[in-house]
Amino acid sequence: MKAWSKRSGLAKVDLYTRGTVHLIVWIGPLGLALLLMTRPVRQGGQTPVQLATLLCCVVAGVLCGRLVRHAMDVYLGKGQMPPRLLGQAAAATAATACGVAVLAYTVDLRGLLPTMLASAVVPFLTVHSLLVPNRVSVVVQLGVLLAVAGLLAATGSSVPEMLIVLPAFAFSTGWMAFTARASMWVLAVMWELREARDVQARLAVAEERLRFGRDLHDVLGRNLAVIALKSELAVQLARRERPEAVDQMTEVQRIAQESQREVRDVVRGYREADLRVELEGARGVLAAAGIACTVTAGDTVLPGDVQSALGWVVREATTNVLRHGDARRCTIAVDTADDTVVLVVENDGAGAPVSAAPGSGLTGLRERLSAVAGALEAGPVDGGRFRLTARVPLAQADLREAV
Repeated sequence: MKAWSKRSGLAKVDLYTRGTVHLIVWIGPLGLALLLMTRPVRQGGQTPVQLATLLCCVVAGVLCGRLVRHAMDVYLGKGQMPPRLLGQAAAATAATACGVAVLAYTVDLRGLLPTMLASAVVPFLTVHSLLVPNRVSVVVQLGVLLAVAGLLAATGSSVPEMLIVLPAFAFSTGWMAFTARASMWVLAVMWELREARDVQARLAVAEERLRFGRDLHDVLGRNLAVIALKSELAVQLARRERPEAVDQMTEVQRIAQESQREVRDVVRGYREADLRVELEGARGVLAAAGIACTVTAGDTVLPGDVQSALGWVVREATTNVLRHGDARRCTIAVDTADDTVVLVVENDGAGAPVSAAPGSGLTGLRERLSAVAGALEAGPVDGGRFRLTARVPLAQADLREAV
């Protein structure tokens, strides 16, 4: 199992919620097993019935424990319920409740009977509440409550006693089912939000691809049409041995070179990253993810190639903060000192160190920074933080103080 500190926030919530539901399911069998070993039950002289009920209790706990895993997946829309396992768990629960009822007829369990019955049926009712609509779960709870009321009446319980016991029984079984269902509802909402964020990211990528495609179409569409027409005209003129064919091909060459330059401009604009735009984008993205982001940037205007390289550093660092660890705070600072611009990105909640193997994002950043004689340092620091530092040396002439 992955270490707790290395899990994402959603993975932690998922594990905690599933563990809570499993605990609710197992509280009943464990409580009933302890009650079956109490002195009133042991001194009742019904050892075979006691042992049989205890065995049914254990079997029901194991089956409901297996069943709840499938039930949670079904509730989240990630699996299917095995009908055979559901029937086995229902049968084991019914056998356990019958064993408690038989003991109640032969042993004085007036004070323990409601708690024992609740412990017997709570596991299955909790799992069942995850598989059916709320109204069906309420009907089933009422049916079980009526059955318990009949059993209490048959064992000689008075009306005042039943008026005290039945509400407590209904509250305990209903509250356990409600807690399990509410916990899974919160988890389902969080998974839906995660999926929505992934869809939003994919839509953003698709939109950027469409924009890039439109730009290329606008740049190349007209020029390619002109090239085709002029080439056809040049062919016709050449067949007629007209000297104007050379002029037309010269024009085709000029348009092709111009198109090549325009395509480079489009690609360069697509690949280059503006530092200030990336800083604002990082602040917005991290804030949307619930991470407090503080950005500190001076007024120094940097050369275009340096801005582009540092902009990619900010973009990649922001992605790492979102993907790795469980950050709550992040600081981004840009400063110049001794003819060197320094970009520092630091976040808390650092998980496992980010790999710097060939092909990773950090290697790509080092390659971009090396083009401007820069360097990159990244690694964990004290206090469970992760720090990324990029340094790019600048000539004094390249620094111009903004007005």
